[in-house]
Amino acid sequence: MASPVRDPASEQLNDYKRNFKGEAPVLLTANGVPVAEKKASLTVGSRGPMLLQDVVYLDEMSHFTRERIPERMVHAKAAGAFGYFEVTHDISKYCKAKIFSSIGKRTPIAIRLSTVAGENGSADTVRDPRGFAVKFYTEEGIWDLVGNNTPIFFIKDSLLFSSLVHTQKRNPVTHLKDADMFWDFLSLRRESTHQVMFLFGDRGIPDGYRHMNGYGSHTFKLVNSKNEAVYCKFYFKTDQGIKNLLPEKANELCASDPDYSIRDLYNAIAKKQFPSWTLYIQIMTMDQAKTFRWNPFDLTKVWPHKEYPPIPVGKLVLDRNPENYFADVEQMAFNPAHMVPGIEPSPDKVLQDRLFAYGDTQRHRLGPNHLQLPVNCPYKAISSAMHYQRDGNMSIYNHGGAPNYYPNSFFGPRECPDVRSPPFHVSGDVDRYNSEDEDDFGQATTFWNKVLNEPAKERLAQNLVGSLRNASTFIVERAVQNFVRVDVDLAQRLTKGLHKCGIQINVLGKSANL
Repeated sequence: MASPVRDPASEQLNDYKRNFKGEAPVLLTANGVPVAEKKASLTVGSRGPMLLQDVVYLDEMSHFTRERIPERMVHAKAAGAFGYFEVTHDISKYCKAKIFSSIGKRTPIAIRLSTVAGENGSADTVRDPRGFAVKFYTEEGIWDLVGNNTPIFFIKDSLLFSSLVHTQKRNPVTHLKDADMFWDFLSLRRESTHQVMFLFGDRGIPDGYRHMNGYGSHTFKLVNSKNEAVYCKFYFKTDQGIKNLLPEKANELCASDPDYSIRDLYNAIAKKQFPSWTLYIQIMTMDQAKTFRWNPFDLTKVWPHKEYPPIPVGKLVLDRNPENYFADVEQMAFNPAHMVPGIEPSPDKVLQDRLFAYGDTQRHRLGPNHLQLPVNCPYKAISSAMHYQRDGNMSIYNHGGAPNYYPNSFFGPRECPDVRSPPFHVSGDVDRYNSEDEDDFGQATTFWNKVLNEPAKERLAQNLVGSLRNASTFIVERAVQNFVRVDVDLAQRLTKGLHKCGIQINVLGKSANL
């Protein structure tokens, strides 16, 4: 009987064995000493206690108890891959970054695709946003474009970010996911409505990572060689086409293959079915931004494509799987503050927060020298001495005899005036400006009326009901009141579905028993 055909992921160890040249190497301790016996610990007699002098055991166990680094607070579970970005269209009139300097130019990239709210052991097919983070290894340094599979987000002010994440995680008392926490926060922050409709629509459960788009989400600033600036949004459109999972299939995969998305990406690359995405930008001038009808830096809103048409830039291709998951994916560290000359931040409040928070998080997770790890190292930009940072935990490259202070007379790294950012004017009274008086429902209404067809509308309503039904009635009432502001038709579908669940509210989100 022929052996069953197994996919590349299942055959990984057999492939390693088949490709191995020569004999198995000698087993060594971490300090390079040969190990004579690995099947038994050192004891006093066959039944006696172990000895502290068993250095083979100590070497093994002391490392084992330190093998896990702190889990990411969000985006804990992920797939990763490597490939390249190739420029297909000239955008040099907008941006001077060398990555875009010529058509046909290729830049190595790494990508990390993730679920957001779940822990490292959670299922890949849960209803959740997906992270889409790309690391470009440019000759000017690392550029990290860190976004999601949606063009928008739940909040527009970063002061609320930690609270948002807490509500997506576990109740600190019960250690369970809590519908009251989830819907209480979202219904109190009405600007979340737009993203909530994306999340509970069809795209809330992508069919693996290959069949979803990726968005930089934030507004960025591009600067050209003449120091002229425009605002920009980045997004990657999947060349495989959008595919999503219905809840029934997603639930089935949660049980049968909780690592479905990681497996799918690994096997596609191993079979040389290299997934790709086309990068587009949207451009808004500084003058347009000043007079735009809403805040152009609001992360809960999109820029209409009819007014700001997408401009093609290039192709992102994944053609290599990680050689080691921990080294290549778990230790891969992203930081939105990592931008190259020609790409700068905008006043987007959430982006401004991420410029600090991501680097701070990685220094906690991986240590102060995490950018020396091979997967994070700006290897195309390294010279003999790049900066004046020294020492710290796990310093791999400590700059030899180069001076560690500035200014100096001993050929330490010098400034590069050519990459100076152009000045820009900022004015206004310092205060805590509340954005609650802005239009938080207009784009959600457009999404309901112009983007979704009838079956998609019904699935969105059913998915919302399936989640809302688990929350306290007063929170359900408040949430439905928000959805009334989107469209009465949506509110009617929700109330009808909630009635079937025994929750008696009317179409305005008020208790029908009052």
